[in-house]
Amino acid sequence: MQDERRPFGIWTAAALVVGSMIGAGIFVLPGQLAPFGWTGMAAWIAAGLGAMAIAMVIADLTRAMPHEPGLIAICGEVLGPMAGVLLGWSYWVSLWCATAVVATTAASYLSTLWPPLGTTPLHLALGGVVIVGLLTLLNLRGAKAAGRFQVATTVLKLIPLVAVVAILASLVGASGGEFSEHAHKPFAASDLTPALTLAFYAILSFETASMVTERVQDPARNVVRATLIGLAATTLLYIVVCMGIVLALPAEELAASPAPLSLFVERFWGNEAGVFIALLAAVAGIGYVNSAVLLQGELPLTAVRGGMMPAWAAPTNRHDVAVRPMVLGSVLSAILMIGGATSVGAHLLDFMLRLTTAAAIWIYIGVALSALLLRRSRGWAAISILFSLWVLYGAGIEAGGLGIVLMLLGLPLYYATRRFSSAAASG
Repeated sequence: MQDERRPFGIWTAAALVVGSMIGAGIFVLPGQLAPFGWTGMAAWIAAGLGAMAIAMVIADLTRAMPHEPGLIAICGEVLGPMAGVLLGWSYWVSLWCATAVVATTAASYLSTLWPPLGTTPLHLALGGVVIVGLLTLLNLRGAKAAGRFQVATTVLKLIPLVAVVAILASLVGASGGEFSEHAHKPFAASDLTPALTLAFYAILSFETASMVTERVQDPARNVVRATLIGLAATTLLYIVVCMGIVLALPAEELAASPAPLSLFVERFWGNEAGVFIALLAAVAGIGYVNSAVLLQGELPLTAVRGGMMPAWAAPTNRHDVAVRPMVLGSVLSAILMIGGATSVGAHLLDFMLRLTTAAAIWIYIGVALSALLLRRSRGWAAISILFSLWVLYGAGIEAGGLGIVLMLLGLPLYYATRRFSSAAASG
């Protein structure tokens, strides 16, 4: 009989990894990387190899400590509760910041079907709020319901990427002339670091399955397989899709398009196909939001069950869902989206977007440091730290420094937790 507290098998865990990685990023990234030309290819390869090094460390730690409820708990066990709380806080903040951006992007794609939705920034923001609200209600019904929805959206979001691959294959089979018709910037070492940061942003969240270890059946086996398989498959798909589009269309046209995948499909298959791809791009964003909302509750819950936070920080409902942090994260996302509809808020939204990678990168550094202290996968761990610092540098001094400040904002939470624990022990 299946354990209700571990509803995720290998396929659901893999869908969580793939579904979290394939958010709205890949649907706009060809336009962002187009000005980099062939440097974009090098950036994808570097980002994929760096992520694989980190994934190898995560896999080894999961095999070594499958009893821990998640990656944050592992870091807290090895590095200490303060590090665990700070890493978890930083990652949790990056989740609802990214959720706000992706939900708004999903609403923007949906406006191709219902134009009034895109008439004003406030309409788009309210559309994003509705998406986050509905997915929060779904996740409050439990991890099993969220997992089923994730599998469904993962299958749907793969369709536009498969469509692009099919078009690229037909172009190669015909003559491949489209790939040499347009001039593209040659490789430039000076452009590699900023291009890497963009590419790695789309790869973020490959660690999702390891964040919810306690929800996965046989985690020592299935979390490892889901992470490595999901990361390798998604990165390869990204390289083919993104670089294929970049090489087949003029760089200036791609850079100016808010929906490069729709532009590409429309160019070769017509307007209706482009609209259909836009709809599925919205589904991709919705799938990401679903997994992010799930993690908004799961991360604090794993911290509680890992002994780093008191139970009052993440009380659960009858579906074993940590309601308080999940709902709080969704409310903060909604505030950010509505604030983004104003001129001041728009600056704040852009500010949070730039911080997302800088805030999320610290969990990878924490994982690598944990492995070094445990004397496990030391070579991969050293590579992971160097790679993470490279990405952090590419995010810029401002974003990197603010990411550190953002993480340190979790210190009051740690000391409040410590005082509560001391009071409970003395009582």
